[in-house]
Amino acid sequence: MRRLQALVLAAVLAVAVSGCKVMQRISEESYRNAVTDGVVAELKKRDIRLEARPSCRTPKTGDTVRVSCTARTKAGQPVVVAGTAREADSAHPVENYTVTVAGRQVLDQGCLGLGCS
Repeated sequence: MRRLQALVLAAVLAVAVSGCKVMQRISEESYRNAVTDGVVAELKKRDIRLEARPSCRTPKTGDTVRVSCTARTKAGQPVVVAGTAREADSAHPVENYTVTVAGRQVLDQGCLGLGCS
C-alpha cells in the first residue's frame, strides 16, 4: 500500500507541475482512494466499523500533499482523518496520518493499510 501511495503521490505532483487538469483530478482521486482504503483497513484492525467509506479531499498546499477525510462509525461517532506527505515527488515520501474517532486519537502513523507496520 505504501508503494502504491508513493506512486500516486508522485503522479499527483508530476501532473500538477504539467498543468493537465484532467490528469490531476484522476491522480488526486487515486490518492484519496488509496487513503480511504488504508483508513478502512486500519480501523477494521481496531474493530472500528464505518457506516460508509470516508469522504476525502486534497486541498492545494504547495510542496506538501495533504488529505483530510470524514466518516461516521456504525455507532454514529464522527471519524476525522488528517494526512500529509512531504517529498511526495521522491521515491521515499514522508507520510503521516492521524485518525480520531469521537475526538479520541486511535491512529498516528506514517503509513496506512496493507504492508504498514
